[in-house]
Amino acid sequence: MIQWTRSLIFIGQMYLMMFLMAIFFTPWAIVQRSAAFTAVHTYCRWVRWTASWMVGLKSEIRGTPPTGEVLIAAKHQSFFDIILIVSAVPRPKFIMKSVLRFAPILGWYAKRIGCVPVDRGKRAQAIQQMVEGVKSGAQEPGQLIIYPQGTRVAPGADRPYKIGTGVLYEQTGQPCVPAATNVGVFWPRHGILRKPGLAVVEFLPVINPGMEKDAFMAELKEVVETHSDRLMAEAGFPAS
Repeated sequence: MIQWTRSLIFIGQMYLMMFLMAIFFTPWAIVQRSAAFTAVHTYCRWVRWTASWMVGLKSEIRGTPPTGEVLIAAKHQSFFDIILIVSAVPRPKFIMKSVLRFAPILGWYAKRIGCVPVDRGKRAQAIQQMVEGVKSGAQEPGQLIIYPQGTRVAPGADRPYKIGTGVLYEQTGQPCVPAATNVGVFWPRHGILRKPGLAVVEFLPVINPGMEKDAFMAELKEVVETHSDRLMAEAGFPAS
């Protein structure tokens, strides 16, 4: 009960600070796009810091965070893996659900940092939207974060890897940096409770351009799932 109460207080202050930081940084971010990145980096580091002492959830980045123009294909278990990745790379942007464009605060900042909105619906149309959005001249260079499974996946659950990541890899000609995580062991997709422990995002060796799409997808799934299982096992989760 004590940990649940601490978690509730942590979540409350987390969203309060999102609102306050947005108010503080928005005038600057309107004038300079770089200020939008300063805002999201500051917020993510705040969440990591407060999680460490309010609920006992430490966090760690392993591997080498990419700084060039790359795809980051990441395991997605909860909001906290987004926080960790964004805190570690200089120019993050996302493939995101189109509806998030209309979310207060988040929607405007997502647009400002260059996120690519995609309508969930017909698969072919969604993939085409992704490719066109990423290749559009309006998109600023940076680290494009995509979740190959398309949604948050609980530890131990199995969901397929969607081909859109392979299409982006093939058509953009950019290197891909896989990323594994164990954050879902401590910060679930739903609910209040945040468990103490060490949440990790690990950037894995780059997959260079030039692979055939299906081979790329097979390698991506193998490395992300294997390393995520290892990280979850370190955290005490009996990963398969």
